Amino acid sequence: MRVSKSTNFKWLIMKRTRFSESQIVRAIKEHENGRDAKDICRELGVSTAAFYKWRQRYGGMEIGELKKYKELEVEHNRLKKMYAELSLLHHAFKDSVEKKL
Repeated sequence: MRVSKSTNFKWLIMKRTRFSESQIVRAIKEHENGRDAKDICRELGVSTAAFYKWRQRYGGMEIGELKKYKELEVEHNRLKKMYAELSLLHHAFKDSVEKKL
């Protein structure tokens, strides 16, 4: 299959949110304090589905916990990458030893 240069691959890139995590946590806190989700969504200009996705992901978190969560997420991704590289090296060394025998 040949792909032309004019092909648009924007759907492959994850869309960035226009709200910071702290703004999202504040909106969830307002909802937990009794404010209606539809009112919050109307004020922020997001769909209720997006709001409930936020609640599913960030529900019960404080802003300090959220910062720690992001740091751990970055560390986790770094460790996954390091493991993948080491695993690749291990398999390469293992294959070279098997070929010599």
